[in-house]
Amino acid sequence: MSKIRDYLEAHKQEMIDFLAELVAIPSVQGEAEEGFPFGRMPAKALETMLIKCGEFGFTVDNVENYAGSADINSLPAELAVLTHLDVVPVGTGWTTEPYVLRHEPDTDKLVGRGAIDDKGPAVAALFAARAVKELGLPLKKGIRLIFGTNEENGSADLAYYRKKRELPPMVFTPDGEYPVINAEKGMLRVYFSTEWSLPVEIKAGTVINAVPSECRITSTFDPKTGCGVFFDTETGKTTKITEKKTHVETINGVSAHASTPEKGENAITKLLSAGRIDCEPMNELKKLFPHGEFSGKSCGLGFSDDISGDMTCVLSMLNTEDGRLHGAIDIRFPLDRTKAEISDIICGKLREAGFDIDSCDGVEPHCTDENSEFVQALLRVYERVTGDKGRCIAIGGGTYVHEIEGGVAFGAEFPNEDGHMHCPDEFITVENLLKNAEIMAEAMAELCC
Repeated sequence: MSKIRDYLEAHKQEMIDFLAELVAIPSVQGEAEEGFPFGRMPAKALETMLIKCGEFGFTVDNVENYAGSADINSLPAELAVLTHLDVVPVGTGWTTEPYVLRHEPDTDKLVGRGAIDDKGPAVAALFAARAVKELGLPLKKGIRLIFGTNEENGSADLAYYRKKRELPPMVFTPDGEYPVINAEKGMLRVYFSTEWSLPVEIKAGTVINAVPSECRITSTFDPKTGCGVFFDTETGKTTKITEKKTHVETINGVSAHASTPEKGENAITKLLSAGRIDCEPMNELKKLFPHGEFSGKSCGLGFSDDISGDMTCVLSMLNTEDGRLHGAIDIRFPLDRTKAEISDIICGKLREAGFDIDSCDGVEPHCTDENSEFVQALLRVYERVTGDKGRCIAIGGGTYVHEIEGGVAFGAEFPNEDGHMHCPDEFITVENLLKNAEIMAEAMAELCC
């Protein structure tokens, strides 16, 4: 066992206790106030972390509660470990109090919101840096820990930080998975709408980056036409409503992240494929988004490349409001395509189908050369600590370094591990908390000694 691992084992309970302190802070984005750009709780989490960094002898810097940093030595920083202290809302389905870290000795789990995303990895990075400092490793380069507060809601924290401070040339984030994520597809989010006059209300999807698990249809009697319509799930036929009543129907699917739509079942396209609402907008959408198609081929897309694989295209929201039908599409496109190219195709198809484009925005693909010394050093460390073969992987989701040239994701989840990120009973095991810290400390030594 290395002296780094010995050090971390000796400080294991201290790591768990500090993670519990951070988890107790409900650092979900709140109302912006003067001095608190993302609300008071993310700022409190940042303050708590920087106080601890100061106690360990690091030089701290709070950039107006957007983000903060801690330098572990006085040399110019050439490596940054980027983590975030904000979390997603709790949601439902927890079997324990989300903001009270629960240690389950029989399963080795530390359960609580932020345990794996990203407070646990932030604690691991902190104690990795402390180990490097207190063990007196002969650093030749500076190391900086950067802590953000808005990763879950657009990363405005990092954008602001980069306006005020220069990033070191090497950046990795333990906000993904091992071994190394070096390639991330481009992302495009399209919002569209058209007029809607039917006496039918549609509610499907709450966020653009998830496959909708439910589509709720409310049909009402229309006094102008003397009827309403709904699809009868028992008979499979469209039925007219001739009485003054309301009929509610729910189409069920299976939720999944928009970057992996094949893992779910889209309730919206399920509705469209059944022809349950016979009108021009719905019929056009049915042509563009066949049920079970994930690549966007029917929209004129369907691209793929050898590194990042097939693209994805998800009709993730469909809602009626104020006489209009509003929809949203999440697209993840390969490395060899551009945002402008994908935007022109999808927006052109929607306009041809009679829809207005309300907004269309996204980011270009991200790729860091897997043969760079930075990436190869991280892979060497991963192999040395875990005994497993290191390799680079490409994903459809976006990590915290998506818009940082040369940045990669390095951890914190291990292959075939599921820490219930963004879900109820989110967790990290004690063993993996320590292993993450060990890997990060070894990476700091490999890159900066």
